[in-house]
Amino acid sequence: KKTNKKQMQGSCESCAYYTYDEDYEYYVCEADLDEDEMSSFLRDEKFACPYYRPGDEYLIVRKQM
Repeated sequence: KKTNKKQMQGSCESCAYYTYDEDYEYYVCEADLDEDEMSSFLRDEKFACPYYRPGDEYLIVRKQM
């Protein structure tokens, strides 16, 4: 089975660009989405994010060692 290049590789909750905004008190996507991508993201459709990057909380710690 072929995988589409734009197929979502993981959920937003595990993406490095999905962060909690303390001012608004909810999670936001900080990726530079265009208007169509943002519309799909907000409608919670099967969004195939081209910017998905797995979040790694320990990346900075590993660089410091």
